[in-house]
Amino acid sequence: MSTAAQSTPAREPSAPSRRPRRWAGSLARHLTVWVIGAFIVVPLGYAVLSGFKSTGDLSRNPFGLPSPWRGSNYTGILTSDVFWRQIANSAGIAIATTVLTVGVSAMAAFAFARYAFRGREMFFTLFAMGLMFPFAVAVLPLFVLLRAFGLLDNPLGVVLPQAAFGLPMTIIILRGFFRTIPAELEEAATMDGCGRFGFFWRILLPMARPALGTVAVLATVTSWNNFFLPLLVLSQPRWQTIPVGVQQFQGQYATDYALVLAYIVLAMVPALAFYAVAERQLISGLTAGATKG
Repeated sequence: MSTAAQSTPAREPSAPSRRPRRWAGSLARHLTVWVIGAFIVVPLGYAVLSGFKSTGDLSRNPFGLPSPWRGSNYTGILTSDVFWRQIANSAGIAIATTVLTVGVSAMAAFAFARYAFRGREMFFTLFAMGLMFPFAVAVLPLFVLLRAFGLLDNPLGVVLPQAAFGLPMTIIILRGFFRTIPAELEEAATMDGCGRFGFFWRILLPMARPALGTVAVLATVTSWNNFFLPLLVLSQPRWQTIPVGVQQFQGQYATDYALVLAYIVLAMVPALAFYAVAERQLISGLTAGATKG
C-alpha cells in the first residue's frame, strides 16, 4: 500500500508540446517590437513626407504621398544662416557641457572610488540626492545667481548649470566602474613609480573608456535636447539653440504647417546622426558596466 500510495513524478512536457509556447512567446516579442517601432517611425515618416508638400496640399491630402514633390521647404531652411547658427550654438554648448561634466565627474568618481576618507559616503549621498532635485525647482534662484554673475545671454550661463545638474548621474556611473578596477593594479603601478594622478590619467581613464564614452553620449544628448534652460538664459537670437529655434520658428510660421514640419525634421537630423554613430559606444559602455563585478 505504501508503494502504491506514492505519487509518480510529473512528466516534463515533451519537445513538440513546448514548441507552440516558444512560437507564441517569439511572436509576442516580435509583435511588441513592431508596435513600438511603428509609434516611432510612423510620425517621423509622416513629418518627412509632409515637408515635401505645401500647406494646401497637406490640408487636402494629409496622408498621401506628395504630388508634386516640393523640396523648397527643405532647401530654404538649409540655405538659412539662422538655422546653421542655431546648430552651431547647440553643438558648441553640448561639447563644452560634455567636456566639463565628464572631466569633473571622472576626478570626483576617482576620489569616491579609490580613496578612503572620513565622510566619503555622506558626500557621495549628497551627490546622489541631486538625482531627486528637479531643475524646475531651481529656476528662480538659478536665474538670480546667473544675473548676479553676469551670465545671462552668455553660453556659460547654460554650460555651467547643465554640467552641475549632470554631475550626480555621471559620478554614480563612473564610481561604479572605477571600483571594479583591481586594487592590485594600482599597487603594481605605485611600485613602478606611478603616482596617484599618473595612475588615474595613464591607466584608469584608458581602462574606463567604455564608461567615459557612455556618460559623454548621455551628457551630449541631454544638452542638445535641453529647451528650458537656453530659453531662460539666452534671449538674444544670436545665442539661441536649435530647440529654442524650433519654438521660435513655429511661432513665426504658425500657419505654414509643411514648412514647420520640414524645420522640425532638419532639426532632428543632427541628433539622429550622432546617435547612429554613438549607439555602439553607448551600448558597449552600458554592457561593460553591467557585466563587470
